[in-house]
Amino acid sequence: MLSLELLRPDHADALLAFERTNRAYFARSVPDRGDAYFAEFPARHGALLAEQAGGTCRFHVVRDADGELVGRVNLVDIADGGAELGYRVAESAGGRGIATAAVAEVCRLAAGPYGLRFLTAATTVDNAASQAVLARNGFRFRQEVLLSERPGLTYRRDLADPHPTR
Repeated sequence: MLSLELLRPDHADALLAFERTNRAYFARSVPDRGDAYFAEFPARHGALLAEQAGGTCRFHVVRDADGELVGRVNLVDIADGGAELGYRVAESAGGRGIATAAVAEVCRLAAGPYGLRFLTAATTVDNAASQAVLARNGFRFRQEVLLSERPGLTYRRDLADPHPTR
């Protein structure tokens, strides 16, 4: 069983450890955050909390059944009934359905308490695992794009669809 928690100040240390531990793993499939991200993490964490308090984003940490922080799933640029979805799961937690379940839960929150009508997402062309997570959660391909100079794909899910995976 996994749980999603809205980002809080006390998540900072565990979140930084998660990002550091998985940096090389993430960089294989998504653009690297860069050294400044880690050097300036306390300020960045505070900025994310301020964005969340302002209502333009919802940041979540994902915990597994043992309470370990194994991922994050975020809704950013909330406006006009929609948001962009982003997520990442620790290498040690890969292949266990955690990303699929976390995205499903955030879709449920987005359609319910968050009051959103649609979500968009993007992935690099070579990130088949992320594409599978999106497909299993009812996201449909929209177009090819460039993501930080890498070929990418965009997706959308209309949250009012009662059977998004059909």
